[in-house]
Amino acid sequence: MSKVLPLLIAALLMAGFALLIWMPPRPAPPRAYADLGSAPDWTELDAYAGTMTRAEFEALLAGPFTLGDRWKEFFEISDAAVRTRTEDGWHELPLAPPGGESPPPRYWRPAAAMPPAPAGRPLEGVRIAIDPGHLGGSFAVMEERWYKLGAREPVTEGDMTLRVAKLLEPRLAALGAEVTLVRDAPGPVTARSAREFRKYARHRLRTGTPAEVRGFAERLFYRTAEIRERARLVNEEIRPDLVLCLHFNAEAWGDPRDPELLDRNHFHVLLNGSYTPGEIALHDERFEMLLKILQGIHAEEKALGTVVAAALAEESALPPYVYKAEASAQPVPGSPYLWTRNLLANRLYRCPVVFLEPYVMNDRIVFERIQAGDYEGTRPVAGKERKSIYREYADGVAEGLRAYYAANRTRPAAP
Repeated sequence: MSKVLPLLIAALLMAGFALLIWMPPRPAPPRAYADLGSAPDWTELDAYAGTMTRAEFEALLAGPFTLGDRWKEFFEISDAAVRTRTEDGWHELPLAPPGGESPPPRYWRPAAAMPPAPAGRPLEGVRIAIDPGHLGGSFAVMEERWYKLGAREPVTEGDMTLRVAKLLEPRLAALGAEVTLVRDAPGPVTARSAREFRKYARHRLRTGTPAEVRGFAERLFYRTAEIRERARLVNEEIRPDLVLCLHFNAEAWGDPRDPELLDRNHFHVLLNGSYTPGEIALHDERFEMLLKILQGIHAEEKALGTVVAAALAEESALPPYVYKAEASAQPVPGSPYLWTRNLLANRLYRCPVVFLEPYVMNDRIVFERIQAGDYEGTRPVAGKERKSIYREYADGVAEGLRAYYAANRTRPAAP
C-alpha cells in the first residue's frame, strides 16, 4: 500500500495537469459596450430635461427605435421622468408636461428653423456633410467591397461613392449649401491600422483561428475605427445640419474573382432605429439611442428621407427594396423606400442622417453602367440611352434636397 499511494497521487496530479492543459478557453464575458465603444457620460443627458413629453418619448422608443420589448428592462417611464439603467444604477431625466417642452440642445438645425432662402438658392446656409461610404483604393479588397469580372475594370464601392460625392458637392454648393466631404480621397480617415486591433480581436475571439482573428482585426480597422473617426469629425469639427451617407447596394456575388451577376436592382434609404434586444443591453448604444430620441432627429430624418428617396427613385426608376421579416429592420410609414436600422454611422452622427443604398452593384445592367464610367449627357449603355450612373445618383439626391428645403424653410425672416 505504501508504494501504491504515491503512484496514485502522482497519477491524479498528472491527470489534473492534463485537464488544465486541455481545458478549452473560457468564453468571453458578456459585453457591456459595442466594439471600441466606451462608457458614456450619463450626465450629458441632463441638458435634455424638460424637452420631451412622456407620450412623445414612449412613441419613439417603442416604435421606430426598438425591436421587441426588452427595452422595458432598461427604462422606467412616468409622466414626470424617464429613468434609464446605467452601469451602476439609474439616470433620471425629467420630462415635460404636454405643451411645456423646451427646445433641445443640438448643433444641427431642422429646415423649419431656417428662414426662407433667396430665390434660386434653397440650400443657402445649410451645412451638409457628404460621407462617401467605405474606403476604396488599395483597401477595396480588404473591406470586401470589390469584385472583378474577367478582364473588365474592377468594381470598387469606395471609389464609386467618392466619385458620386465629388459630383454632388458642386451641385449642392450651387444651390447655396456649405458642403464638406468627410472623406475626400481613397483610403481611410483614421490614422490607425488593422495591426493595432490584433490583441483586441484575440480577446474577443478566444477560440478563433488566426485567420478569423486577422479578419476581425481588419473589420475593426476599416469599419469600426474608421466610422468612429468619421463620427468625431462630424460631431466635433463639421457639425452639419445633415449627413448624406452615400453607398451602393449589392447582393451576394460569391467569389469576387468570379462573381455572380444577377437581374436584380433596387433602392432603399436607412434611418436610425430598430435597436435589437442585444444592442439595447449595451450601455453606449443605449445612451446613443437616447441622444437620437431626445434631439428629435427621427422626425427630420423621416421628412428628409421621404423627399430625397422620392426624387432619386424618380431619377433612377429603381423599385424599393423590401427586407425579409427576420431582418433587424422596420419599414417607415409614408414611403416604401424608407427603413430603420441601427448602423454605426447613423447612430454616432448626432444629426439627421440620410443613408442611401441605391443600385445593386452586381446587377447586370448596373455592372455595364459602372464599366461605362462617368460622362456628360447620355450614351447607349446596356441597350438604352442612359446618364452616367454617378450623375444620375448625384442629380437625384440634389433634386431631393432642393425640393425639401424649398418647401420647408418656414421660420419668419428677421425684421
